[in-house]
Formats: sequence, structure tokens, C-alpha cells
Amino acid sequence: MDGTVLIADDDRTIRTVLTQALTRAGCRVHATGSLAQLSKWVEEGRGDLVITDVMMPDGNGIDRIPAIRNARPDLPVIVISAQNTIVTAIRATEAEAFEYLPKPFDLPDLMAKAGQALSRRPRRSDPAPEAGAAPRPAADPAMPLIGHAPAMQSLFRMVARILNADLPVLIAGEPGVGKTTIARSFHELSDRRDNGFAILTSADASEEAIIRAADKARGGTIVVENPAGFDPAAQARLIGLIESMESGPDRAMAPRIVATTGPDPQADVASGRLRSDLYYRLAGVTVTVPPLRARVDDILPLAAHLLARAATQGLPDRTLGDDAAGLLRVHAFPGNVRELENMMRRLALTASGTTITAAEMREALSQQGGGRTASIAAMPMPATPVANDAGLPGGFHLGGGNGPLSDSVEAHLQRYFDLHGDSLPPPGLYDRILREIERPLLQVALDATGGNQLRCADLLGINRNTLRKKLTELNIEVTRRRKLM
Repeated sequence: MDGTVLIADDDRTIRTVLTQALTRAGCRVHATGSLAQLSKWVEEGRGDLVITDVMMPDGNGIDRIPAIRNARPDLPVIVISAQNTIVTAIRATEAEAFEYLPKPFDLPDLMAKAGQALSRRPRRSDPAPEAGAAPRPAADPAMPLIGHAPAMQSLFRMVARILNADLPVLIAGEPGVGKTTIARSFHELSDRRDNGFAILTSADASEEAIIRAADKARGGTIVVENPAGFDPAAQARLIGLIESMESGPDRAMAPRIVATTGPDPQADVASGRLRSDLYYRLAGVTVTVPPLRARVDDILPLAAHLLARAATQGLPDRTLGDDAAGLLRVHAFPGNVRELENMMRRLALTASGTTITAAEMREALSQQGGGRTASIAAMPMPATPVANDAGLPGGFHLGGGNGPLSDSVEAHLQRYFDLHGDSLPPPGLYDRILREIERPLLQVALDATGGNQLRCADLLGINRNTLRKKLTELNIEVTRRRKLM
């Protein structure tokens, strides 16, 4: 890898890690915690690649990209941000960033993107963007489109790429995942947002309602919710509407169609619930929204966002206690984000103090059908751990029993399965079990090493960057101290 990289991030640790990694790869690096200094370097003609954070003490990194492109159209920009929302992804795409990566990022992935940017730099002869071509800041819809999980980041990138394309969009997913929210984002974050918006449902899909929706959404967006639920006559009317918009004299102002469906629209076609010719007219691009159980690491950030939003709507201001958060993370959420939102609003109303306790969380989970989706963490563990001289793994015993750790884990898991009776636990069990073991392991190891991450990583036999990433993902606070003997 060859070239000069300009880094702007107010986190000294990130600047150090990136500087060391890029220098080892053969690059020259200039790093700063100031966007003003970054702009100065760009204006001086320095750098072959910019890596910038978004939220900086002296401004917003994405807002600086148009100025960078005006001054240096051949200079690629990689955006890194802890603001893991769909708005950040869309704004980075609109600003023509080379790549957007959420924090905490995977260092090898960022290095690969940096290598691609340095090797694919446009020629200096490429025309500069026209003055004033900077994208208008998209309105933040204040919706819980938050997600660091890879599945959500892929979704955000897909939405950003097709946001302003003149293609119909089909949004598939389980009930409660936020399909209508994402459908609205296709309007509220797009170039169509100043024009009309309408929603069509099976409850009102008469010919008059469809005509009204088309008139109201002229130049804007029509959201069709669950077209498989429309009766055959209503589906025929929808096809007629789409055909008239595609070939009519006013097609330049035709609204964009965004439809929402269940997780398997092709199964609806096969069963006859959804006409195949309507499906193919709606599925210009299909976007699949993952269920909440497939993005467990997003549960706590989503919960915090929903509690904060509830507070802005007049409900009491609450936060999650650590034990309550642990219970929440392992709930299966068959109702997805909608279930989480309802739970957070109820807890905001009913919690006795500013911090939601484990007891209050257990009560809320039980009202959600907690027996069917029992949490692993909520089950009682055997008594105090006692280690003998044989050491791990064969000689570590729980509750003073005679068996090794694996026997106690097996008994614990068997109780978990027994709680579900004849049913299986919800999908994602492997990751949930690993998280339940990983969190206390890291906490105990950190405590044993006095918060020294280098010693802790060595003790665990993992890379220090891997440890830092896991601590961030599990929201484990590190306090450096001298261990008392």
C-alpha cells in the first residue's frame, strides 16, 4: 500500500491504532483531532486519502466532504462513525464518500478499504463537482433506524444506494421489524420528501382510495402495506394504477411505489395470496429487514434510544440498570422492534426510580410471554464457583459438585431447554450462550489484571484490538487500577 493518508478523529486511541497500522502497511500518515487542521492539509494539497470521523469538536466530518471534493475532486474520503444510524449511512453516500464504516470497525476491513481507495483514485483530469452541488442535509425522521449489526449495516448501505432510484421497492420482513418505518425513510430521506406521501392498506383499497393516494403522492411516494392482504379486485386495481403511471402522460411526476410484505413474498405468490404479475411490478428491488433476534447487539442501543424518545414525548426519563440490560439482551423478542418499543414505554411509565431494575425488567418480560421465550440469564445458577488444583477445563467445579465446568453448563442448558417444554428455544441460541459466558469471563479477567487491557488480552490469549472490540460490543466499562493483594 502506498500513499499519504490524512486521519481526523478526536479519539487519540483510534488515531494511534490507524497510524501504526497504515505506517506498517507502507503509508505516510498525518493524524489530527481537528477538522480545521484536516481542511488545511487538504487545501495545501497533502494526502491521497482522508479517513474522518463524523462528530468532531469543531464540526461534522460528512459536512466537510463537499468542500474537500470541491478543492480536491481526486481525494477519496472514508467515513468512520459511532453514529450507527441509517441517516449517517445515507448522508455519507449522498456526500459521495468512498466508504462508510461504523465504529467499532474491523481494522482489517478498514485497511482493505483504504487499499482500494488508494489504488482506485480518480485521475486529476476528472471534473470537479459543480459549485453548490453539495447534498441538502436529509431530514432526520427521528425513527429507531439504529444498528451496528452487520445485517443492519448492509441494509443501510442498500437503502442509501437505491434511495433516489426510480425503482419500486419491496421491503420484506417479520411483523414488528420496522418495515413501515423504513418505507417512510425512502420518502423522508429522499429527493421526493418535499412532495406528497400516501399509505394504502387492505382496509381501504377501493378504486377511489387508490386514485386519491395517487393524486396526493404526485411526485412523492405511495407505501402499499402488505399487498398480499388485498383482495383480488384490489390487487387488479393496483396493477392498473402502476401501468397507468408507467405509461401515462404525467409519468414524470408519478409517485414511487414502496411495498411492505411478510418475510417470504414468493411464498405468498406460490400460495395465490399475491398475484405474480403484481409481485414482479413491486419487486424492482427487494430489501429484507432482519428480525431483532438476528441483531442482538443492537437491542441495548435501541432500548436506550426508545427510552430517550419516550422522555421527549412527556414520559419519565429512565435508564436501564446493568442487570436489567443483561435480562433484556437475551429475550427472544418474537414481536421484534415493536415489542421492544412497547416494553420500553411501559417501563418508562411503571418503573419506580430513574434506573430500571432487574425485578422490573423480569416483570415486563413475564408480561411479554417470558415463559415461552425464557432468558438464559434469568435462570438461577448453581452456587458459588470453587476451583481445585487441577485447573481448567477438567477441574473447575460449580456449587461444590464433583463434575467439571462442562457438566454444570450442560445441566444449566438442560434446564433452559426444559423451560420450553415441547418447543425449541428461539433461534440464535449459539450466540446467546457465547455472550453469556464471554461477558463474565472478560469482566473477571479485567478485574484480575487491574483493568490493564494488555495483560488481560495476554491472559485470555487474544489480540488486544480484539479485546477492545469485544469490550465495546458488550458495553463493559474498563477502570484502570492497581490490584490490591
